[in-house]
Amino acid sequence: MRWSTLFTPTLRDAPGDAEAMSHKLLIRGGFVRQLHAGHYSYLPLGHRVRAKVIRIIREEMDAIGGQEILVPTMHPASVWQESGRWDSMGDVMFRLDDRHGTPNALGVTAEEIFATIAAELTSYKQLPQMWYQINTKVRDEARPKSGLLRVREFTMKDAYSFDLDEQGLDKAFELQHEAYLKIFGRLDLDAIPVEASSGNMGGSDSIEFMVQAAAGEDDVVVCPTGDYAANIEKAVSTLPPVEDGSGSNAPERFPTPGIRTIAALEEAGAPADRQIKTMVFVVDGEVVLALVRGDHQLNEQKLADATQANAVRPATPDEAHAALGAMPGSLGAVGVDDLRVLADPALRGRCDMTTGANEDDWHYRGVDIERDISVAEWVELREVAAGEACPRCGAPLDIVATIESGHIFKLGRKYAETFGALVLDADGKQQPVIMGSYGIGVDRAIATIIETHNDEHGIVWPTSVAPYEVVITIVQMKDDASVSTATELYEALRQAGVDVLLDDRDARPGVKFKDAELIGIPHRIGVGPKALADGNVEYTPRATGDTAMVAVADIVDHVAAIVSAAR
Repeated sequence: MRWSTLFTPTLRDAPGDAEAMSHKLLIRGGFVRQLHAGHYSYLPLGHRVRAKVIRIIREEMDAIGGQEILVPTMHPASVWQESGRWDSMGDVMFRLDDRHGTPNALGVTAEEIFATIAAELTSYKQLPQMWYQINTKVRDEARPKSGLLRVREFTMKDAYSFDLDEQGLDKAFELQHEAYLKIFGRLDLDAIPVEASSGNMGGSDSIEFMVQAAAGEDDVVVCPTGDYAANIEKAVSTLPPVEDGSGSNAPERFPTPGIRTIAALEEAGAPADRQIKTMVFVVDGEVVLALVRGDHQLNEQKLADATQANAVRPATPDEAHAALGAMPGSLGAVGVDDLRVLADPALRGRCDMTTGANEDDWHYRGVDIERDISVAEWVELREVAAGEACPRCGAPLDIVATIESGHIFKLGRKYAETFGALVLDADGKQQPVIMGSYGIGVDRAIATIIETHNDEHGIVWPTSVAPYEVVITIVQMKDDASVSTATELYEALRQAGVDVLLDDRDARPGVKFKDAELIGIPHRIGVGPKALADGNVEYTPRATGDTAMVAVADIVDHVAAIVSAAR
């Protein structure tokens, strides 16, 4: 490709609403343009990057026996209603009726659809199966932002495995795990596999692949020794023991006028780690009490996972008052026997605690939680804090901001049972297949690469996904020797299989160099009269900016070898 005919509308400045670095550089470099909130058009450079990311994903999926198929983007509501996710998806799902009034939805994921296809399997002899697609997904994000990091319309690779038993699922899960590490390695992304919540996908286990980045919206708890890593929604830690007082025979009610917060109660003489924080939630329409230690924060996803709920939200103050007779700040679970009470294990065995008395401006002290509170379930609810001890080695844990780049799930038999994906086993008995689900967002991968590969001049693409691997910059278009040599090198590199761009624009050298740096082409060959006079051209790797003189006769083999090794 010649730059003089390339459509790449570079900009000096990023739009004012661009916050993430990837958003700024994708716009400035002419890779994408926003149509409306959360929807982007890929321009030629962006489309080339996208195609290369897809090629890498496809190659690694094919290498582990994946078979590519393609399913519709619009799904009938009936399949989602049958799985129970029509309601649980909530507002994230775009819904529409056809001309006959039949409800449909734009696909946010495809477990249901693949399970309907798997219903055509009949025998264990057809297993295992691994199918994948690379297709458009649509989600009605409340706040699409940060360019390609959070959009409404995106490209996703979603794969599904079908096996007879747990051992088969474990094998498929491991194959995907290893393939993901290879994919992210080829994308030059340092992705950390972490334990994660399965959310509304369901299933037993899931692993996210997280890339540390300032623009990340997901917090990950990591052990500096490498022994442990988990999403904040799943993470646990080891807490030091807490000394309680001797307690009393029964809770003592005492006045706390104007005290509404943990901090205010602490100032009144009740240490935060000796308080019981009572929160009221509505879980699938049921009012539930969630208890954590006063100095701990509740993680709402942990509550959702513990209750296996489709919908979880904090109760309104009026709802809390209706349930307990007091407003937030004076709430507690002492003597409550008509509501489901869930408590974090950090409260187990605690006595001489302080909590609300379910009357405004009154609290209890001397509370023995197992004596005075009817706890229905002890479940992990608290959010891990930095500095707490690793549950495996005891080292202080760190919390880092990350971007979720991939997610794999052990789904189990839920979808197979729902949609009749049944096979005969070796004994002639019919049983549902067991499924796994494995996703990578293509657009987010592109943005993540930029978030982790940039400098003050622009993008620094890995060679594997760069829109062009090499740019040949003609320093002076009026110099016939430079133009002739550059053109010959361009044709030779093309013949050698190198993805090369010839910058033949009639522009100042500084403009050409800055544009090449902005769009991030990994390797630059500068052809100018000064170097040519000595039989040389300039070779500059984008990553280092260190220019070296290379003989014209050697440059094609030199660059082709570097590019081949970096793919």
